[in-house]
Amino acid sequence: MPAETAPPALRIEPVPAFNDNYLWLASRDGLAFVVDPGDAEAIEEALAARKLQLAAIVVTHHHGDHTGGVQALKRAHGAAVYGPAGEPIPARDAALGEGDRVELLGVAFDVLDVPGHTRGHIAYHAPSIEVLFCGDTLFAGGCGRLFEGTPAQMHASLSKLARLPDATRVYCAHEYTVANLRFARAVEPDNAALARRLADSEALRARGEPTVPSTIALERATNPFLRCDEPAVRAAAERRRKGASATAVDTFAAIRAWKDVY
Repeated sequence: MPAETAPPALRIEPVPAFNDNYLWLASRDGLAFVVDPGDAEAIEEALAARKLQLAAIVVTHHHGDHTGGVQALKRAHGAAVYGPAGEPIPARDAALGEGDRVELLGVAFDVLDVPGHTRGHIAYHAPSIEVLFCGDTLFAGGCGRLFEGTPAQMHASLSKLARLPDATRVYCAHEYTVANLRFARAVEPDNAALARRLADSEALRARGEPTVPSTIALERATNPFLRCDEPAVRAAAERRRKGASATAVDTFAAIRAWKDVY
C-alpha cells in the first residue's frame, strides 16, 4: 500500500474502502488515528497488519461512508472520537468547530468550518506538518456535491482552504481525480498545467496507484472550483448559463451544476 511520510515521523496511508473511498490511517510509535472510518473491518485489518493501537477516530462529516465504522472501532479500542459539533456523529466524545485545536499523536490540528457538502462539515489542518484532512469538501481536481449547503457556503469554504500554504498536502476522501480533471478540461481546455496533471493522474490509476494527496498549490493551478475568479473559468460558466460570470459565487454555482450532469 502506498504511503506518505510527513515530518515529524507521522506516517499517513490510504486504506481503500467501498468503491472509491480512502480512509486515512496516520501512525507513529505504534499508535494510530483514523480519519473518516466508514468501514471498521478495513481499518481493523490495517491496524493488525501494522501492529498499531488505535488512539483516536477523526470525523469530518456525518455521511455513512465516513462514519459507518466509528462505533465498532470505539467499542473495540476505546479510542476517542472527534467530530463536527453541528452534525450527528456516532459515539462522539469531542464536538468541534472553527477555532478549536486538537492534538493527535503529538501533532496539533486546527479545526476549520467548511460547510457546503453538509451543513456542519469540518476539516483538520496541521500547519506544522502541512497536512489537511478535508473529507468531501475539496477533492483532487474537484469539490463535493452540495447536499445540504449553498453555493455561497461552498465557495467560501473552498476559498478558505485555497488560502492555506502552497505546500499543504490535501488528503481528500475519494478517488475521483481522473473524472474531476476530465471535467476540468471541459472548463479550461487551454490550461497546460491541467493537461499535464490529467495525464499524470491517468498514468497513476493505470498502475493502480492513488492520485492523492495533492497540494494546495496544485489545486489552485488546476481545480476549476478554486479558480472562479479566472477569466477562462468565468467565460466557460457564462457560456453555460447567462449571467454566471457576474460574481465568483455565480461562476461556482454554474460550474458545480454543470459538473452534476457532466
